[in-house]
Amino acid sequence: MVAIVDGSTPPRRVVLTVVAPCYNEEEVLPLFLERTVAVLDATKLDCEIVLVDDGSEDATWDLIFQAAARDARIRGIRLSRNHGHQLALSAGLAACAGERVMIIDADLQDPPELLPEMLAAMDGGADVVYGQRRSRKGVSWPKRACYHLYYRILSYLAGTPIPPHTGDFRLISRRVLELLNGMPEQQRFLRGMVSWLGFKQVPIAYDRDGRAKGASKYTLRKLIQLAADGIMSFSVSPLRFAAFAALVLAFAAVAGAAYILLGTFLLQRPPQGWASLIVVVLLIGALQLMVLGIIGEYLGRVYLQAKARPLFMVADTTGPNDRK
Repeated sequence: MVAIVDGSTPPRRVVLTVVAPCYNEEEVLPLFLERTVAVLDATKLDCEIVLVDDGSEDATWDLIFQAAARDARIRGIRLSRNHGHQLALSAGLAACAGERVMIIDADLQDPPELLPEMLAAMDGGADVVYGQRRSRKGVSWPKRACYHLYYRILSYLAGTPIPPHTGDFRLISRRVLELLNGMPEQQRFLRGMVSWLGFKQVPIAYDRDGRAKGASKYTLRKLIQLAADGIMSFSVSPLRFAAFAALVLAFAAVAGAAYILLGTFLLQRPPQGWASLIVVVLLIGALQLMVLGIIGEYLGRVYLQAKARPLFMVADTTGPNDRK
């Protein structure tokens, strides 16, 4: 279960919290705050902004600290090191005081100006209002094709409906937040966890912009890790692949044995094909290693979960801890 990050009494409930994880976002953070604060001012709601510095190596924390000093609605959380996007977001969600929580990245690819439409959808009875991308600016077609293929695979394997072309950009109700914070997963795939919870979930289509400034912090390795978390957190199908592969190979072995016996005893033709034999041996060996790797990945996740370490460590906080 996720606990309050600073160990203090949680702040008084507010109507709306905006949560944004930040990692080396000094270039774009001032613009993000300018646009987000303007949207919040227009709503005239009692709001707060929770910014989570995920172990940044630039001036991101200094900017958060200064912003919190200027505006009492801004609260900052500084993690002890880089924990990764999903855990940084989990740290922010653990500190939320809002009856409604907007999850958004600080890179401005997802527009904060969509908030009023999300609030209206939630007023209509939704517990989750998620942004669904019609298009992605600045993304090459091979990468878009990979995203499309991944979502199709995830939807097929997950066992729970996870909407395609969605990220973590969404508005959630307080009861969804509390259930989400109570889920104990170490390897967190938050968009899938929210989908798994159910309730009424409504999409809002939008066109996703490129980054306002700076470069993406999601490297290829991190994208692959996130994709693996999405599949392995919601499906055991990769494990069932081992049983299916064994069944296929067993039938192939029986057919191969029948062919050899038929050729040797009935047709008086001894088996040949050293090269094909080596190919089969290498193929089976590679398949065995792949299956062992899949099993090892699941065992590793069980091991990490069994240790039950805290999801994140907080080094510093800023902004009000209690609202009077």
